[in-house]
Amino acid sequence: MTLDESLCEECNPLGLSQPATSQAHGTVFLAIVGAVVVLAVAGRLAISGVGPFRGEVSAVQPAPSGLAVTLTVFNDGTKSGATTCRITETARNGTGPAAVVLSPAVDPGASRSFSTALAQFGTEPRPLTVACQSP
Repeated sequence: MTLDESLCEECNPLGLSQPATSQAHGTVFLAIVGAVVVLAVAGRLAISGVGPFRGEVSAVQPAPSGLAVTLTVFNDGTKSGATTCRITETARNGTGPAAVVLSPAVDPGASRSFSTALAQFGTEPRPLTVACQSP
């Protein structure tokens, strides 16, 4: 098959007149664009109502590998969901070392606490700040 043919011999064994190559390729292009639009709409519907999320640091304790940090995540949305939270040192105002953790699923209108071990901040407890993303 060459670029000036829209159908190969195997697909057109009787040698019937073929559509223009631009028509054949245009149809495929429209199908791809349509599929992307459908997936975008489906994705938006899937995440609507999840979040916004708020987070707070509940406890910071020394641990063998660094610090054991307990976070509480609040889901102010109408659907259950998980979020990523960025933990930084309060004294650095969001700059310097940071840790990113994934929260467990949080029910709508509820909160959930969980602990994680972090090595980024040393072993001496210090004030930490958390910011959780919303979709």
